[in-house]
Amino acid sequence: MDGGRRVLRSLTEWFAPLLPQNYAHASPATRLVYGSSPKADALAAPLGRLRTIKAAPRASTRRPFESSFLGRACSLLSRPGVGFLSVAALFGAVGALAFVENGGYDDLIRREGDPRDIAARMLGFPVDVITLTGQSQLKEDEILKASGVGPTNSLLFLDVGAVRDRVLEIPMVKSARVLKLYPNRLVIGIEERQPYALWQRDGRLSVVSSDGTVIDEMKDERFASLPFVVGEGAQKRLPEYVGLISAAGDLGPRIKAGVLIAGRRWTLDMTNGVSVKLPDQDPQGALVNLARLQRETHILDKDILWIDLRTTGKVAVRLTEEGLASRAAAAPNSAHKSQKGGHQ
Repeated sequence: MDGGRRVLRSLTEWFAPLLPQNYAHASPATRLVYGSSPKADALAAPLGRLRTIKAAPRASTRRPFESSFLGRACSLLSRPGVGFLSVAALFGAVGALAFVENGGYDDLIRREGDPRDIAARMLGFPVDVITLTGQSQLKEDEILKASGVGPTNSLLFLDVGAVRDRVLEIPMVKSARVLKLYPNRLVIGIEERQPYALWQRDGRLSVVSSDGTVIDEMKDERFASLPFVVGEGAQKRLPEYVGLISAAGDLGPRIKAGVLIAGRRWTLDMTNGVSVKLPDQDPQGALVNLARLQRETHILDKDILWIDLRTTGKVAVRLTEEGLASRAAAAPNSAHKSQKGGHQ
Protein backbone atom coordinates (compact mmCIF):
# COMPACT_ATOMS: atom_id res chain seq x y z
CA MET A 1 0.00 0.00 0.00
CA ASP A 2 1.19 3.53 -0.64
CA GLY A 3 0.70 6.52 1.65
CA GLY A 4 -2.96 6.91 0.52
CA ARG A 5 -3.80 3.36 1.57
CA ARG A 6 -3.94 2.27 -2.06
CA VAL A 7 -2.77 -1.16 -3.15
CA LEU A 8 0.29 -1.02 -5.38
CA ARG A 9 -0.05 -3.20 -8.47
CA SER A 10 2.20 -3.74 -11.48
CA LEU A 11 0.98 -2.00 -14.68
CA THR A 12 1.97 -5.02 -16.70
CA GLU A 13 -0.08 -7.17 -14.42
CA TRP A 14 -3.07 -4.81 -14.76
CA PHE A 15 -2.98 -4.61 -18.55
CA ALA A 16 -2.21 -8.31 -19.11
CA PRO A 17 -5.89 -9.45 -19.30
CA LEU A 18 -6.57 -6.86 -22.03
CA LEU A 19 -3.68 -7.96 -24.29
CA PRO A 20 -3.00 -11.15 -26.22
CA GLN A 21 -0.34 -13.46 -24.77
CA ASN A 22 3.24 -12.05 -25.03
CA TYR A 23 1.88 -8.99 -26.80
CA ALA A 24 3.98 -6.55 -24.85
CA HIS A 25 7.17 -8.44 -25.79
CA ALA A 26 6.37 -8.70 -29.50
CA SER A 27 7.63 -6.48 -32.28
CA PRO A 28 5.22 -4.11 -34.14
CA ALA A 29 5.01 -6.57 -37.05
CA THR A 30 4.08 -9.37 -34.69
CA ARG A 31 1.36 -7.23 -33.03
CA LEU A 32 -0.23 -6.72 -36.42
CA VAL A 33 -0.50 -10.46 -36.85
CA TYR A 34 -2.41 -10.64 -33.60
CA GLY A 35 -4.89 -8.18 -35.08
CA SER A 36 -4.58 -5.64 -32.32
CA SER A 37 -6.86 -2.74 -32.01
CA PRO A 38 -5.82 0.93 -31.75
CA LYS A 39 -6.97 0.92 -28.18
CA ALA A 40 -4.73 -2.02 -27.26
CA ASP A 41 -1.74 -0.39 -29.00
CA ALA A 42 -2.37 2.79 -27.12
CA LEU A 43 -2.45 0.88 -23.87
CA ALA A 44 0.71 -1.13 -24.68
CA ALA A 45 2.77 1.82 -25.90
CA PRO A 46 3.83 2.95 -22.44
CA LEU A 47 4.87 -0.57 -21.60
CA GLY A 48 7.09 -0.80 -24.69
CA ARG A 49 8.77 2.43 -23.79
CA LEU A 50 9.31 1.18 -20.28
CA ARG A 51 11.04 -1.98 -21.55
CA THR A 52 13.53 -0.11 -23.71
CA ILE A 53 15.03 1.60 -20.71
CA LYS A 54 18.37 -0.10 -19.87
CA ALA A 55 19.39 -0.54 -16.31
CA ALA A 56 22.52 1.28 -15.29
CA PRO A 57 25.54 -1.05 -14.76
CA ARG A 58 25.92 -2.12 -11.20
CA ALA A 59 28.99 -0.84 -9.51
CA SER A 60 31.65 -3.46 -8.70
CA THR A 61 31.51 -4.66 -5.15
CA ARG A 62 35.16 -5.80 -5.22
CA ARG A 63 37.58 -4.06 -2.99
CA PRO A 64 40.76 -2.59 -4.51
CA PHE A 65 43.04 -5.26 -2.95
CA GLU A 66 40.87 -8.09 -4.29
CA SER A 67 41.12 -6.63 -7.80
CA SER A 68 44.92 -6.38 -7.72
CA PHE A 69 47.32 -9.05 -8.99
CA LEU A 70 48.43 -9.88 -5.46
CA GLY A 71 44.84 -10.22 -4.34
CA ARG A 72 44.01 -12.59 -7.18
CA ALA A 73 47.16 -14.61 -6.41
CA CYS A 74 46.15 -14.93 -2.75
CA SER A 75 42.66 -16.00 -3.81
CA LEU A 76 44.16 -18.69 -6.04
CA LEU A 77 46.45 -19.96 -3.29
CA SER A 78 43.50 -20.19 -0.89
CA ARG A 79 41.94 -22.91 -3.02
CA PRO A 80 42.23 -26.49 -1.68
CA GLY A 81 45.55 -28.20 -2.67
CA VAL A 82 47.02 -25.22 -4.52
CA GLY A 83 48.94 -23.94 -1.54
CA PHE A 84 50.56 -27.33 -0.87
CA LEU A 85 51.63 -27.73 -4.49
CA SER A 86 53.06 -24.21 -4.53
CA VAL A 87 55.12 -24.84 -1.40
CA ALA A 88 56.36 -28.15 -2.83
CA ALA A 89 57.34 -26.43 -6.08
CA LEU A 90 59.18 -23.73 -4.14
CA PHE A 91 61.19 -26.24 -2.13
CA GLY A 92 61.90 -28.21 -5.32
CA ALA A 93 63.21 -25.10 -7.07
CA VAL A 94 65.41 -24.22 -4.09
CA GLY A 95 66.78 -27.76 -3.99
CA ALA A 96 67.50 -27.77 -7.73
CA LEU A 97 69.31 -24.44 -7.45
CA ALA A 98 71.44 -25.74 -4.59
CA PHE A 99 72.17 -28.92 -6.60
CA VAL A 100 73.45 -26.87 -9.54
CA GLU A 101 75.44 -24.42 -7.41
CA ASN A 102 77.22 -27.23 -5.52
CA GLY A 103 78.41 -28.91 -8.73
CA GLY A 104 76.05 -31.85 -8.48
CA TYR A 105 74.55 -31.13 -11.89
CA ASP A 106 77.95 -31.09 -13.59
CA ASP A 107 78.86 -34.39 -11.94
CA LEU A 108 75.60 -35.88 -13.14
CA ILE A 109 76.30 -34.74 -16.71
CA ARG A 110 79.78 -36.27 -16.62
CA ARG A 111 78.51 -39.58 -15.27
CA GLU A 112 75.23 -39.99 -17.11
CA GLY A 113 75.35 -37.55 -20.04
CA ASP A 114 72.95 -34.88 -21.21
CA PRO A 115 69.43 -35.04 -19.66
CA ARG A 116 67.85 -35.71 -23.05
CA ASP A 117 70.30 -38.61 -23.60
CA ILE A 118 69.36 -40.01 -20.21
CA ALA A 119 65.69 -39.85 -21.16
CA ALA A 120 66.33 -41.42 -24.58
CA ARG A 121 68.26 -44.31 -23.05
CA MET A 122 65.43 -44.92 -20.62
CA LEU A 123 63.04 -45.03 -23.58
CA GLY A 124 65.13 -47.79 -25.21
CA PHE A 125 67.57 -45.92 -27.50
CA PRO A 126 71.07 -46.50 -26.04
CA VAL A 127 74.22 -47.09 -28.12
CA ASP A 128 74.79 -50.73 -27.19
CA VAL A 129 76.56 -51.93 -30.36
CA ILE A 130 79.17 -50.14 -32.53
CA THR A 131 80.18 -51.91 -35.74
CA LEU A 132 83.43 -50.84 -37.48
CA THR A 133 84.16 -51.67 -41.12
CA GLY A 134 86.99 -50.92 -43.57
CA GLN A 135 89.92 -50.72 -41.15
CA SER A 136 93.08 -52.71 -41.83
CA GLN A 137 96.01 -50.72 -40.44
CA LEU A 138 94.10 -48.73 -37.84
CA LYS A 139 93.17 -50.29 -34.53
CA GLU A 140 89.56 -50.37 -33.35
CA ASP A 141 90.45 -48.43 -30.18
CA GLU A 142 91.90 -45.61 -32.28
CA ILE A 143 88.67 -45.23 -34.26
CA LEU A 144 86.38 -45.49 -31.23
CA LYS A 145 88.41 -42.93 -29.29
CA ALA A 146 88.35 -40.51 -32.21
CA SER A 147 84.58 -40.93 -32.71
CA GLY A 148 83.81 -39.68 -29.19
CA VAL A 149 80.89 -42.11 -28.80
CA GLY A 150 80.49 -43.59 -25.32
CA PRO A 151 77.99 -45.14 -22.91
CA THR A 152 76.50 -41.74 -22.03
CA ASN A 153 75.31 -41.15 -25.60
CA SER A 154 71.90 -42.12 -26.92
CA LEU A 155 71.27 -43.21 -30.50
CA LEU A 156 68.25 -40.91 -30.76
CA PHE A 157 70.17 -37.66 -30.22
CA LEU A 158 73.59 -38.71 -31.59
CA ASP A 159 74.93 -36.26 -34.20
CA VAL A 160 76.29 -38.56 -36.93
CA GLY A 161 77.77 -35.60 -38.82
CA ALA A 162 79.91 -34.63 -35.83
CA VAL A 163 81.00 -38.26 -35.35
CA ARG A 164 82.05 -38.46 -39.01
CA ASP A 165 84.06 -35.22 -38.78
CA ARG A 166 85.91 -36.49 -35.73
CA VAL A 167 86.78 -39.79 -37.43
CA LEU A 168 88.08 -37.90 -40.50
CA GLU A 169 90.58 -36.12 -38.25
CA ILE A 170 92.55 -39.39 -38.13
CA PRO A 171 95.28 -38.77 -40.75
CA MET A 172 95.06 -42.29 -42.16
CA VAL A 173 91.29 -42.08 -42.79
CA LYS A 174 90.53 -41.06 -46.36
CA SER A 175 86.72 -41.15 -46.06
CA ALA A 176 84.12 -42.16 -43.47
CA ARG A 177 80.40 -42.80 -43.15
CA VAL A 178 78.27 -43.14 -40.00
CA LEU A 179 74.87 -44.87 -39.93
CA LYS A 180 72.25 -45.28 -37.19
CA LEU A 181 70.40 -48.60 -36.96
CA TYR A 182 67.58 -48.22 -34.45
CA PRO A 183 67.06 -48.94 -31.65
CA ASN A 184 70.65 -49.38 -30.39
CA ARG A 185 73.29 -49.94 -33.13
CA LEU A 186 75.80 -47.56 -34.73
CA VAL A 187 77.84 -48.42 -37.85
CA ILE A 188 81.10 -46.57 -38.67
CA GLY A 189 82.65 -47.41 -42.04
CA ILE A 190 86.00 -46.00 -43.14
CA GLU A 191 88.33 -46.08 -46.12
CA GLU A 192 92.00 -45.93 -45.20
CA ARG A 193 94.83 -44.24 -47.03
CA GLN A 194 97.34 -46.90 -47.96
CA PRO A 195 100.76 -46.52 -46.29
CA TYR A 196 103.48 -46.73 -48.93
CA ALA A 197 106.75 -45.68 -47.32
CA LEU A 198 108.43 -44.13 -44.30
CA TRP A 199 109.97 -40.68 -44.59
CA GLN A 200 112.45 -39.15 -42.17
CA ARG A 201 113.17 -35.44 -42.10
CA ASP A 202 114.68 -33.37 -39.28
CA GLY A 203 114.58 -36.37 -36.99
CA ARG A 204 110.84 -36.95 -37.47
CA LEU A 205 109.60 -40.20 -38.95
CA SER A 206 106.27 -40.18 -40.86
CA VAL A 207 104.15 -42.64 -42.80
CA VAL A 208 103.42 -41.40 -46.34
CA SER A 209 101.17 -42.52 -49.19
CA SER A 210 102.36 -43.33 -52.70
CA ASP A 211 102.11 -39.67 -53.76
CA GLY A 212 104.19 -38.54 -50.77
CA THR A 213 101.30 -37.24 -48.64
CA VAL A 214 101.98 -37.58 -44.92
CA ILE A 215 99.17 -39.64 -43.40
CA ASP A 216 100.45 -40.41 -39.92
CA GLU A 217 103.37 -40.24 -37.57
CA MET A 218 105.39 -43.40 -37.01
CA LYS A 219 104.14 -44.49 -33.58
CA ASP A 220 104.80 -48.23 -33.48
CA GLU A 221 106.30 -51.10 -35.48
CA ARG A 222 103.31 -51.73 -37.74
CA PHE A 223 104.97 -50.00 -40.70
CA ALA A 224 108.58 -50.97 -40.06
CA SER A 225 108.73 -53.09 -43.22
CA LEU A 226 107.82 -50.22 -45.57
CA PRO A 227 110.45 -48.63 -47.86
CA PHE A 228 112.39 -45.99 -45.96
CA VAL A 229 113.60 -42.69 -47.45
CA VAL A 230 115.46 -39.80 -45.84
CA GLY A 231 115.94 -36.18 -46.81
CA GLU A 232 114.09 -33.16 -48.14
CA GLY A 233 111.96 -34.07 -51.15
CA ALA A 234 112.65 -37.80 -50.85
CA GLN A 235 108.94 -38.53 -50.23
CA LYS A 236 108.10 -37.10 -53.66
CA ARG A 237 110.51 -39.47 -55.45
CA LEU A 238 109.27 -42.73 -53.98
CA PRO A 239 108.64 -44.44 -57.36
CA GLU A 240 112.27 -43.76 -58.30
CA TYR A 241 113.51 -45.25 -55.05
CA VAL A 242 111.31 -48.33 -55.37
CA GLY A 243 112.75 -48.78 -58.90
CA LEU A 244 116.27 -48.84 -57.42
CA ILE A 245 115.29 -51.58 -54.99
CA SER A 246 113.92 -53.60 -57.87
CA ALA A 247 117.10 -53.08 -59.95
CA ALA A 248 119.25 -54.35 -57.05
CA GLY A 249 117.81 -57.86 -57.49
CA ASP A 250 118.96 -60.16 -54.70
CA LEU A 251 120.42 -57.19 -52.86
CA GLY A 252 116.99 -55.55 -52.53
CA PRO A 253 116.20 -57.06 -49.11
CA ARG A 254 119.56 -55.79 -47.85
CA ILE A 255 118.73 -52.15 -48.62
CA LYS A 256 117.62 -50.46 -45.41
CA ALA A 257 117.03 -46.87 -46.57
CA GLY A 258 117.57 -44.44 -49.38
CA VAL A 259 119.04 -41.02 -48.59
CA LEU A 260 118.46 -38.28 -51.16
CA ILE A 261 121.57 -36.11 -51.40
CA ALA A 262 121.08 -32.46 -52.48
CA GLY A 263 117.95 -33.48 -54.36
CA ARG A 264 120.12 -35.08 -57.11
CA ARG A 265 121.31 -38.56 -56.25
CA TRP A 266 120.78 -41.44 -53.84
CA THR A 267 122.97 -43.06 -51.23
CA LEU A 268 121.74 -46.47 -50.10
CA ASP A 269 122.19 -47.59 -46.48
CA MET A 270 122.53 -51.37 -46.28
CA THR A 271 121.36 -53.47 -43.35
CA ASN A 272 124.98 -54.24 -42.32
CA GLY A 273 125.89 -50.54 -42.10
CA VAL A 274 127.61 -50.17 -45.47
CA SER A 275 126.68 -47.11 -47.55
CA VAL A 276 126.52 -47.32 -51.34
CA LYS A 277 126.94 -44.01 -53.19
CA LEU A 278 125.08 -44.03 -56.51
CA PRO A 279 125.59 -41.66 -59.45
CA ASP A 280 122.93 -39.16 -60.43
CA GLN A 281 123.02 -40.61 -63.96
CA ASP A 282 121.95 -44.23 -64.47
CA PRO A 283 121.84 -45.28 -60.80
CA GLN A 284 120.08 -48.51 -61.74
CA GLY A 285 123.01 -49.54 -63.96
CA ALA A 286 125.37 -48.95 -61.01
CA LEU A 287 123.25 -51.27 -58.85
CA VAL A 288 123.38 -53.99 -61.48
CA ASN A 289 127.19 -53.72 -61.35
CA LEU A 290 127.11 -53.89 -57.54
CA ALA A 291 125.03 -57.06 -57.64
CA ARG A 292 127.64 -58.64 -59.94
CA LEU A 293 130.48 -57.69 -57.61
CA GLN A 294 128.60 -59.18 -54.67
CA ARG A 295 128.19 -62.49 -56.47
CA GLU A 296 131.84 -62.57 -57.48
CA THR A 297 133.70 -61.06 -54.52
CA HIS A 298 131.13 -60.68 -51.70
CA ILE A 299 132.18 -57.04 -51.53
CA LEU A 300 129.38 -56.05 -49.14
CA ASP A 301 130.54 -58.66 -46.60
CA LYS A 302 133.98 -57.16 -46.19
CA ASP A 303 135.14 -54.67 -43.52
CA ILE A 304 134.22 -51.53 -45.43
CA LEU A 305 132.37 -48.32 -44.58
CA TRP A 306 131.16 -47.32 -48.01
CA ILE A 307 131.29 -48.16 -51.69
CA ASP A 308 131.48 -45.32 -54.24
CA LEU A 309 129.94 -46.12 -57.64
CA ARG A 310 129.60 -42.53 -58.83
CA THR A 311 132.35 -42.86 -61.46
CA THR A 312 131.37 -45.05 -64.38
CA GLY A 313 133.54 -48.20 -64.63
CA LYS A 314 135.26 -47.64 -61.26
CA VAL A 315 134.58 -48.85 -57.73
CA ALA A 316 136.08 -47.10 -54.70
CA VAL A 317 135.79 -48.40 -51.14
CA ARG A 318 136.72 -47.20 -47.67
CA LEU A 319 137.77 -49.74 -45.11
CA THR A 320 136.72 -49.77 -41.49
CA GLU A 321 139.36 -49.54 -38.75
CA GLU A 322 139.25 -53.30 -38.38
CA GLY A 323 139.67 -53.67 -42.10
CA LEU A 324 142.67 -51.34 -42.09
CA ALA A 325 144.24 -53.24 -39.19
CA SER A 326 143.73 -56.55 -40.94
CA ARG A 327 145.20 -55.16 -44.14
CA ALA A 328 148.21 -53.73 -42.26
CA ALA A 329 148.78 -57.04 -40.48
CA ALA A 330 148.63 -58.93 -43.73
CA ALA A 331 151.02 -56.56 -45.56
CA PRO A 332 154.33 -57.64 -43.80
CA ASN A 333 153.54 -61.28 -44.36
CA SER A 334 152.98 -60.60 -47.99
CA ALA A 335 156.29 -58.70 -48.23
CA HIS A 336 158.13 -61.48 -46.37
CA LYS A 337 156.76 -64.12 -48.72
CA SER A 338 157.84 -62.02 -51.67
CA GLN A 339 161.40 -61.68 -50.29
CA LYS A 340 161.60 -65.39 -49.54
CA GLY A 341 160.48 -66.17 -52.97
CA GLY A 342 163.15 -63.83 -54.36
CA HIS A 343 165.97 -65.63 -52.51
CA GLN A 344 164.91 -68.86 -54.03
